[in-house]
Amino acid sequence: MKKNIIRGLTLIIIIGLIVGVMLKPNIDRFLMVSSLFTGAEQYDNFPRSAELFPHSTMPAAANPQKFPQAARLQLPPSFSHQGQTYETQAFLETTDTAALLVLKNGEIIYENYWLTGGPNVNWLSMSVAKSFVSATLGIAVDEGFVKSIEQPITDYVPSLAGSAYDGVRIKDILQMSSGARWNEDYSDPDSDVMRFAEIFALGGSLNEFTATLQRQRPPGTFNQYNSADTQALAMLISQATGRSLTDYMTEKLWLPMGPENDAYWMLDAEGVEMAFGGLNATARDYAKLGELFRLKGRRDGRQIVPEAWVHASITPDAPHLMAGNNPNSDYPMGYGLQWWVPEGTEGEFSAIGVYNQFIFVNPTRDTVIVKLSANNAYATDEEIAGDSELATFSLFRAMNKTIQ
Repeated sequence: MKKNIIRGLTLIIIIGLIVGVMLKPNIDRFLMVSSLFTGAEQYDNFPRSAELFPHSTMPAAANPQKFPQAARLQLPPSFSHQGQTYETQAFLETTDTAALLVLKNGEIIYENYWLTGGPNVNWLSMSVAKSFVSATLGIAVDEGFVKSIEQPITDYVPSLAGSAYDGVRIKDILQMSSGARWNEDYSDPDSDVMRFAEIFALGGSLNEFTATLQRQRPPGTFNQYNSADTQALAMLISQATGRSLTDYMTEKLWLPMGPENDAYWMLDAEGVEMAFGGLNATARDYAKLGELFRLKGRRDGRQIVPEAWVHASITPDAPHLMAGNNPNSDYPMGYGLQWWVPEGTEGEFSAIGVYNQFIFVNPTRDTVIVKLSANNAYATDEEIAGDSELATFSLFRAMNKTIQ
């Protein structure tokens, strides 16, 4: 009897261990997602998303583009933002900066890493991924898979019929003006964007969630940041090309840019890419998109992204998209086709992701700046989080002024 009890307990322990091993990735995934925007440090999590989540791979190029090294930039010791002086090093530390890379005319003039960052470390893009999706769609339009962005998205994605996206121009979705009802408040656990993120912790379909959204206002009238809009664009790319976002982007954008390292897309339970923020790449490879757009879509004489698409991507073209105190926009920066356009006189534009991820381009000064971070200020206060983005722009501008 005692032997049977011992055997039974042993069997239970063994089964428990097996189940624990099998469930561990799901537990780790849940712990990471549930810790976002709580104030918890994230610099240990952001470089290992591919370990925690199902993912697809975009491979490194056989002959990658390697930027020449010409280190000559000294960071300004301080910079000003809205009348306040910030110590540069303290600001980088406060925003949990993991990587800072600066290109001038395609040469690396500054490169440094902190915390868990490194030249070969993949980092979670957050919404920087949106600019990659837009560039990929521009190629699909150029190749004729999508006839015009003036068309309704439901011409290509019938599963969105009856949702907020039914009959909405592709262009309005590209410009974050779909009119869908949406709450992107990361400090609100009940917001739409947080429910969107829960799909990765608990399982589910990003595309099905996107198709549940309902309309709040007429499309093309108000610039409201909405991560589901980018997911809808990824659905469009996949439906129009007959290929996954990973597959099409790898061939048409990723490999032509000459990446030095593999990159990864986080996938939902259906194997669909988290298009609004799930790209994982290195600082140097993020910089390649900025450099490509600085050069109007060309690399080594080859037009990768159509020049007209690049121009449209960084040009707000309607009143509700203009920078400044705009009553028809929920943010003071201008907006193009999934790129931010700040006020200024030097034609700057930027891809931006929460927790302070940036690909910042100044075509007037021929510079590209990448900053990868894990700034947990996004955890508690939406206003503080937004100001840290504008303050980072002030830092980038101070850096640009020191570059010869």
